[in-house]
Amino acid sequence: MARFLMIPRETKFYDLFEKSAGNLVVAAGKLVDLFDDYRDVEAKVELIKDLEHEGDTITHEIMQSLHRTFVTPIDREDIAFLANSLDDVMDFIEAAARSAFLYRVTQPTDRVRELASIILKVTYKLNEVMPLLRRRDQFKQILKQCVEINSLENEADDVHHAALAELFDNTRDVRDIIKWREIYEYMESATDRGEDVANVLEAVVLKHA
Repeated sequence: MARFLMIPRETKFYDLFEKSAGNLVVAAGKLVDLFDDYRDVEAKVELIKDLEHEGDTITHEIMQSLHRTFVTPIDREDIAFLANSLDDVMDFIEAAARSAFLYRVTQPTDRVRELASIILKVTYKLNEVMPLLRRRDQFKQILKQCVEINSLENEADDVHHAALAELFDNTRDVRDIIKWREIYEYMESATDRGEDVANVLEAVVLKHA
């Protein structure tokens, strides 16, 4: 008797993208809490690490589904890039938190709190926009949200530049300069990868316009 392989439903990809975006919101919220209430640092960083592991699992599931699916709802390369960009946002969030702990940061700066707040806003936007990918009649709304994500990335660039300028002007200990420059760069990179997600979504909309 012939055996037939079950092809995963197209909605599986949308479900996983939304799950990944939701996981980012939780992680970004934990990052804000870490720097706003800088106590129990090791425990908070460990929570973010657990969320990063969850993000890896979701990304792996997306890639496995991609290899098993004959017909995909959007282009295969867009699915892969979208999954990896979402995962990159999570990786940089976790890297910033981990570095603060490993480098024994004693007190967060105002700039790192600003960057954490922007990252959280970016993840909120990604979480809002991801469900729209299911519906062609909502594609114009995706473009609007992508513009707002791009604006947040520009805001993060400005804060990052100001943070580096203040760091070099006000810090005499070279070790502190190295520590904070790396943390700032991880956080700014998180917003960059968020913009990458927006760019993929924009490309998908334009392909199907």
